[in-house]
Amino acid sequence: MKHIVRLLYEAKKYYWLLIGAAASIVIYTAINLIGPSLISDLIDLLTSGSFSQADIPQVRNLAMLLLVSYLLRAVFRLASDYWAHYAAWSIVAHMRVKVYDHLQKLSLGYYSDKQTGQLMSQVINDTAQFELLIAHAIPNILSSVLVVIGVAILLVVLNPWLTLLTFIPVPFMIAFSLYYTKRIYPAYSQHQACLGDMNAVLQDNLTGLKEIQLFNRQSSAVESFRSQTYKWRDAVMRVAWLSGTYHPMVEGILSLGTVIVVGFGGIMALESVLSVGDIIRFLLYLSLFYAPIATLVASVDSLLQAVAGAKRVFSLLDANPEINDKPTAIHLTTAQGHFAFENVGFNYDRYAPVLEDISFEIKPGEMVAFVGPTGVGKTTLASLITRFYDPAAGRITLDGVDLRDIAVSSLRNQLSVVSQDIFLFNGTIADNIAFGKQDATREEIVNAAKQAYIHDFVVTLPQSYDSLVGEKGVLLSGGQKQRLAIARALLRDTPILILDEATAAIDLEAEKKIQQAIQQLAGSRTLIVIAHRLSTVRRADKIIVLNEAKIVEQGSHEELLTTGGLYARLCTSQIA
Repeated sequence: MKHIVRLLYEAKKYYWLLIGAAASIVIYTAINLIGPSLISDLIDLLTSGSFSQADIPQVRNLAMLLLVSYLLRAVFRLASDYWAHYAAWSIVAHMRVKVYDHLQKLSLGYYSDKQTGQLMSQVINDTAQFELLIAHAIPNILSSVLVVIGVAILLVVLNPWLTLLTFIPVPFMIAFSLYYTKRIYPAYSQHQACLGDMNAVLQDNLTGLKEIQLFNRQSSAVESFRSQTYKWRDAVMRVAWLSGTYHPMVEGILSLGTVIVVGFGGIMALESVLSVGDIIRFLLYLSLFYAPIATLVASVDSLLQAVAGAKRVFSLLDANPEINDKPTAIHLTTAQGHFAFENVGFNYDRYAPVLEDISFEIKPGEMVAFVGPTGVGKTTLASLITRFYDPAAGRITLDGVDLRDIAVSSLRNQLSVVSQDIFLFNGTIADNIAFGKQDATREEIVNAAKQAYIHDFVVTLPQSYDSLVGEKGVLLSGGQKQRLAIARALLRDTPILILDEATAAIDLEAEKKIQQAIQQLAGSRTLIVIAHRLSTVRRADKIIVLNEAKIVEQGSHEELLTTGGLYARLCTSQIA
């Protein structure tokens, strides 16, 4: 019940719609109870033995009342369904946005063991189950309970003893329903999990389609998707089997009540204890009594499906971000760009230390480069500066303030980053360049493109800056994507610029031009450069050499060459 209560709390913004739907259900239920009484009155009139032409107006009046009741019933049923569905899909939309917003707040560490397809399934498929609860289960339960109570009262008024006999199947139905609930809930949970697994495999295969085709792994990719699809099919069929056996059993149990009424009620009619009209009235109300009980039973399916989805959604919402703002966090306006690492250590979960006892200083306006073999923690340093992770030991300060005491959003407003893994959105070239500065003018966009040496290419395109780049920039080469990302960072014009292998996919001629652009920026902002190509870092004010999680050397290019250490050996190997 805690998941249902929590979901209903999330729906508080739409309570007025739910109240309107509930009120319509109450009125609909009351009107629904009128029909059997009018029909039985007509039967009593027709079987009274004294029916004459003078009674025709009364028959007409009964027919008109019945017509009006049916019309009103349709109106209030429509109102109930519309308001309930409007509220339900509004809640689904609200929860999808809330889950997505929460995903943006979670730290990168949360995603290390998560599949994108599973997360998408939680955002889209699991939240869709809430519609079953709000638009179907709750209205059906409410209307069914009202009908059962109302009809039970009418049946008792008609004949208490016969009513008591009709209740005989109910305890058996309740016991069977409890047994069913225990069996079906795990089946629904398994169904939702299998759906997430299937989405995850599909997403992975579509993302890696180029590699699948390149290595001729189409057959194994199809097989992996087939395997997950049929696991999902089996989970669906288990739900269908349990549901398919449950509902006929419930209908069979409840039909015993009708048999009892026909048997005992028929005897009572023959002995003149009840009139024919009363027996028909009783049978009509009995159908109204058993129908909502069957609906209640059917609502269990919708309820449990919604709960299975809610459990997965709320498990995601309950995940706490590792990187949080302190209540006393400082909001930076303009940073000077003075960094200090003080005995910093860091390691990813269950792995050996990535960084150990790292200490260095970056002064405002300095260009500092980090070099070293692959896997020594250079990119991790950039992730610590941008505060995607916090150090496990020591501290990092910006202008004398611990990064953990600075609001994350204001820290990142001071940074521009060009990473080695370029991500472009499926929009225009102009949109992607202006992603970090949405109010940028076209002139500013063009100037940034010229600085990154991508302008000459862009103007050759049929739609120039309004040309689409495709999903993840698929219509551009690796070098073009990197230069576009550099333009995006330059346009943002922040006091700190981080270039993480920013020229790795660029040809030597373009690299020289970009190095000139970077050199022009030197002194105007703090530049942090991570590179394997040592030609990129020669003009840095300070080069920090990492190896085996520690700093082994630091100094200028000329100073490090004279020491004959790791940096000198790396330079020699690249020249060779």
